[in-house]
Amino acid sequence: MPSTPSIETVRALSQRHTNWGRWGDDDERGTLNLVNPQHVVDAARLVRKGTTISMAVAYDEAGPQTGAFGRFNPIHLMFRDGADAIAGSSVRDFYGGVDRHFRGTDDMIIMPLQSGTQWDALGHVVFENTIYNGFGAEWVSSKGALKGSVRNAADGMVGRGVLLDLPRALGVDWLEPGHAIDGDQLQQAADMARLEVDTGDFLFIRTGAVARARADGTWGDYAGGDAPGLGLGSVDWIAERDIAAVAADTWGLEVRPNETPDVFQPLHIIFIVHMGLWLGEIFDLEPLADDCADDGVYEFFFCGPPLPFTRAVGSPLNPTAVK
Repeated sequence: MPSTPSIETVRALSQRHTNWGRWGDDDERGTLNLVNPQHVVDAARLVRKGTTISMAVAYDEAGPQTGAFGRFNPIHLMFRDGADAIAGSSVRDFYGGVDRHFRGTDDMIIMPLQSGTQWDALGHVVFENTIYNGFGAEWVSSKGALKGSVRNAADGMVGRGVLLDLPRALGVDWLEPGHAIDGDQLQQAADMARLEVDTGDFLFIRTGAVARARADGTWGDYAGGDAPGLGLGSVDWIAERDIAAVAADTWGLEVRPNETPDVFQPLHIIFIVHMGLWLGEIFDLEPLADDCADDGVYEFFFCGPPLPFTRAVGSPLNPTAVK
């Protein structure tokens, strides 16, 4: 790898680890094909104490978004509230003027699908006019993703979850912005957790970015600013383990500033476009990390499917670890 990585580095790693055609020319599920029924059965056996832990940030106006890339925090609106219930107006309208005693409230959310804890679909990233498996970028049109939509994962995000806690493995509270995580550091965290990362696993990378934001009392430049994350030196380690998905507690999963001055988010190109690897971002891994540190168990049953939006290129979720 050259001293200053470039677009050629990205192309070389993409070709080395491409999964185009691996599961057929029409495949849109990518690395989720690696999870088989036995993996799910084995993952269910990891439940020992019945503890359930959410890995989602709250979807509200206090989220991390600042408007970058057009992303804003969720807007929550009531369209039937308590005053309507007292007046009974909506109930009478529905039943033709007859009051049948029932009262209720209703609300809505307006939000970019990737404004909080979310999965990137395989149609989310375009590189050299293509998306995953060689489909042309025209398949993601004004009608949405006709190929590579998030709906392809609606029944697939279930299996063995493993947490790699980089700050604890490296003896710090959190990783500093610009810290590029490589394969050796991932292995160090796996060794600390006494586990093997294997085929079909769902891998969660804690950098401590959420802990730092909470300590500072502000999200600051969490959304799009400098951050710790996976570096180019992690690609071989991740690809060789045939994992189903990888998620992190940062806005963009990979180190920022990026290691490639001429390429924005190079790992998204390698992982999503060429490997068909599902990426998760803005996960809150702090409660899970504390629990894993307490009991020394860093593997768990994971369930975190996206919402089955038709033709969407991303989706919010409430990822859950069960131990």
